[in-house]
Order: sequence, then structure tokens, then C-alpha cells
Amino acid sequence: MKYDVRDIKLAPEGKLRIEWAERDMPVLNLVKERFAREMPLKGKKMSACLHVTAETANLMRTLKAGGADLVLCASNPLSTQDDVAASLVKDYGIPVYAIKGEDDKVYYEHIRAAIDHAPVITMDDGADLVSTIHFDYPQIMKNILGSMEETTTGVIRLRAMAKDGALKFPVIAVNDAMTKNLFDNRYGTGQSTVDGIIRATDILLAGKNVVVAGYGWCGKGFAMRAKGMGANIIVTEVDPIRALEAAMDGYRVMTMAEAARIGDLFCTLTGDIHVLRSEHFKVMKDGAVMANSGHFNVEIDIPALKKMAVSCREGVRRFVDEYTMPNGNKIRLLADGRLINLAAAEGHPASVMDMSFATQSLATEWVVKNAGKLEVKVYEVPCEIDDWVARLKLKSMNIKMDKLTREQKQYLASWEMGT
Repeated sequence: MKYDVRDIKLAPEGKLRIEWAERDMPVLNLVKERFAREMPLKGKKMSACLHVTAETANLMRTLKAGGADLVLCASNPLSTQDDVAASLVKDYGIPVYAIKGEDDKVYYEHIRAAIDHAPVITMDDGADLVSTIHFDYPQIMKNILGSMEETTTGVIRLRAMAKDGALKFPVIAVNDAMTKNLFDNRYGTGQSTVDGIIRATDILLAGKNVVVAGYGWCGKGFAMRAKGMGANIIVTEVDPIRALEAAMDGYRVMTMAEAARIGDLFCTLTGDIHVLRSEHFKVMKDGAVMANSGHFNVEIDIPALKKMAVSCREGVRRFVDEYTMPNGNKIRLLADGRLINLAAAEGHPASVMDMSFATQSLATEWVVKNAGKLEVKVYEVPCEIDDWVARLKLKSMNIKMDKLTREQKQYLASWEMGT
């Protein structure tokens, strides 16, 4: 079996981490048990480009239990847990191409190794795998039944491809499933982003002006968690509805030009490019900290920062580089602008990834069942999958819901009864 991991001897530590996460993923475990019985993915070659974490490892085990012949590579150079990668290879027989801290050259070599597996199904987090196939491997596109996309940035890219007519096979926007978007993005990103920032800096959030760039589900989650720790939240937005929502949630809303002068900590969560840029760096306080929790490290204009700075002290703490500006102020950049929650921490807690990865697995099964019937476009996750995952998650938490009475069902289905 071919693979490329940092050190296969790390496997025992990784296995313990995978087993620890598994205990908190009851819905995915139920999917895995059924997949093992029914083998809905039997013989299907799969290539997955995801964050190589303990939670992802349990998704891979579920897909393999369902009969998939799969290969995994990293979707971000800094998000790999090297011990988990080693364990997947040694203990579970799943080829992995991922090393924490790999450079861009190795990153794309690993993606190409996953594509060389000749997949008929792909799974992506950020759309680098799919875009590489479209750019460099057109000969295999006709064989691909469909792809699953895990994150907001990837869905944005794929919808743009579909709009331009560039997309050549169906894609399921798993990110937009309610059981992913409302929970993983809000509670998972919210908690893990705070975790990554604190691990990297040991900063006290209480009393700090924390600037949240973007008030989507990830931004809402981070703002909520930072506020709970005593931070003064400032939100910057380009969407009037989200800006209004942030204001009514009790946060200050202003332009980044205003916020840049008063922020102590900045975190970008937009999925867009150069949200923090030279005119903002110029006016930032001495000691300002910048982090990114969007998928790619383009939300902070790092080339402009390096060009403006008179000097840089790398590694003042692990994952912290300190740039000195012409006016003498020092600005701290975390994790080279990479996903702070995965670069400096462990990513989302297993209990929230339980829903996202159960949805991923079931969406994969849905693609196989509907092979040949799907149009070339970006699909939403079928609502029956969302409902099934939510119901099982509630059951695992010992939470019961009410059921509609026959009278209530009839009322909701009728129009005759009024005031």
C-alpha cells in the first residue's frame, strides 16, 4: 500500500485519538453498522480531500465499512494530525497522503496521488480536489458519479463553476445541510476557533475588542463564544441582512476601516479574499492579533503585510509571527493565516462532526443509488437525510420530541378553517 505520512510509528497515539472521537459519534456509528451489513459502496473507488483528523478518520472507517475503496489526502497543509494519518494507514489499511506543515508543492503532490486512484466518487473540503481534476485530469471526469463538498468556501467555488458551465459532474453541497451548517459551522467553528486562538496566544478575551469579519454561521458561532468569555464584539459585514442581524444580536457593527483602529483581536470568517489588507494593517494598534478561520489563507493579505513590515520575528510563540510596522507597532499573525482552529487546535469536537459526517456518508450512498440520474449541478442534501440525522442525534442525547396529533396534521393540510 502506497502512502505518505510523517511517521508510521505515531500510529498507536493516533488510534487512541480515533477511538476517543468514536465514543462521541453515535450517529456515524449507526451509519457504519448499517453500511457494514448492506455494503452500499461496494467496489466504488473514492478519493477524499479532507482535514485529516480523528473525526475524519471515523468517517473514513464508515465509508470503508460500506465497501468503498478509498484514499485520503489533506485539504489544508496545517490541519493534519500526523498520528491519526499514521493510524489510518497502519491500523485501518486506508492509504493517506498528508503531513502537517507540508508545503504547497507536496500538498498538490498528495492531491494528485489521490486522483491517481481513479475515483468514481470524490469528497472535498474546499474544492481543491475537484478543481484539480477539472484543470488537469479531464479524462477521468466522465467516470465520476458525484462529489460531496464539506465547507462554505468549497460550495462557493463549485456554484461559481456551475454558473460558468465549467462543472462536469454532480456535486452535493453537504455544507448547506441543516445538520451541518447550523451546528458544525456555528457550534463547532465557534468553539474550536476560540480554542485555537487561545492555544496559540494565551490571550484573555475578557475586555478585548474582538473584530469578527463575516456574520455567517461560522462568524455567529465565534462571536457568541467570544462574547461568552467577556469580549466586546465588533462585526464587519457586506451583507445588509447579516449586518442588521448582528446589530440586533447586540454587537457593534462598523466598517473594517473603523474597526481596524480599535480592535485587539481580528478573526476573518468570510470565505473571501483580502478582508484584512494594507490600509487596515497601517492603523492597527500595537499588539493587535490577526487570525483566520476561513478555509484558505487569503482572507488576510499576507504578501502585503510582509511588504509593509520593516521586520518579522517568526515563532515568537508556536503558530505566532510578529510583524513590526513602520510606525513601530507590532502585529501578530497566527498560523500563517491558515485555519486557526485546525492549525493550532484540534478542529471541531467529535460530537458536532458526528452529524456532518453522518450526512457525508448518507449523501455518498445517495449519489451511488442515483448514479446516472443526476444532472451536472450543485445539489442540496435531500431533506430526508437531514431529518434522519437530526432525529438520531436527539435520540443519542436522550431528548424526546412531541408528535403531531391526527387533528393537527389535518389542520396543517387544510385551508378551510379560519378565524
